[in-house]
Amino acid sequence: MTDRRRVDPRDLSPRDARDRYLRRRRTDSTEESISGWYYRLKLFAEWCDSVGIERVGELRGYDLDEYYELRSSEIAPATLEGEMWALKMFCRFLEDIEAVDDGLAKKVRIPDLDPEDRSNDTALSTPAALALVDYYRNDGRATATRAHVFIELAWFVGARQSGIRALDVRDFHPENDYLEFRHRPESGTGLKNKRDGERSVAIPPESSSAIARYIRENRYDVRDDHGRQPLLASMKGRPGTNTVRCWSYLATEPCLHGECPHGKERETCEWAEYAHASKCPSSRSPHQIRTGSITWQLNQGVPPEVVAERVNASVKTIKQHYDTATVEQRRQRQLEYMERRRHHLDKLDFGSTEDDSDE
Repeated sequence: MTDRRRVDPRDLSPRDARDRYLRRRRTDSTEESISGWYYRLKLFAEWCDSVGIERVGELRGYDLDEYYELRSSEIAPATLEGEMWALKMFCRFLEDIEAVDDGLAKKVRIPDLDPEDRSNDTALSTPAALALVDYYRNDGRATATRAHVFIELAWFVGARQSGIRALDVRDFHPENDYLEFRHRPESGTGLKNKRDGERSVAIPPESSSAIARYIRENRYDVRDDHGRQPLLASMKGRPGTNTVRCWSYLATEPCLHGECPHGKERETCEWAEYAHASKCPSSRSPHQIRTGSITWQLNQGVPPEVVAERVNASVKTIKQHYDTATVEQRRQRQLEYMERRRHHLDKLDFGSTEDDSDE
């Protein structure tokens, strides 16, 4: 009989254990989720290397607390929460394969955040968004460009980056002004919530007109590796996640339509270049546009349950993680909410109650 040497899971390096964990998660998770977990655990694996932890079997509660202390001094509370949850789930996996002592996952500290800590204070503001929309709709050189369509989709829908990237030309219905979001994991564009993320979303006629013109005049006539026609297309086909993020940074720079708030000249500013747009303090990522859009939709009086359906998130989630409204904006919402429902008070008048008691 061949002598087959069994691997002790405790001997796995943090990097190898991380890769094994992500392989397990691929069967029930989207590429976007896998990418996020990879980044968070990559940082942990690098820290393990820096302090001399070569085997996951060496991990102890004190190590996890040391890592928490380090990260809490470097990142925002909401970011820290996400990283620690990823680490906790990773440690549960290590327990399952008996690579670490039972109970290690319980020793991962999760910060207890106030709702204000979870909201994103770098969201694209409503004034900034409306200035961008006005620029793209009225500047002849910018109208119906890919950047214009990206802003229309990101702001007026509030969709996730993965959802925008997944849209095909066939998912746009100009005759009725709406978009279809469809889960197509077999061809590389799964939605975050899978089938539950599928929905039809109405868009303003102005957005619909801009998209239709973009398709006619400016969209690259290409297909992706699966023969599909991406709505937002690069020269080579469907853009990758990082490409869409770069497009977002470039499309939201305020110097496109006005003076630079940072005292720079666009012609000589490196932040205006593709590779450096993310460094501009005023440019925004797709997630930050989504956060601003959700807040704006709520401030416009759209009921939370309707916003939740449009952006494919629960009411609880959008209130905890996306709503960055000020105290005054929230107060105004409540007043408008009560006014819209004031007519229901007539139904509570005793004088209008029918007497259905037995005579």
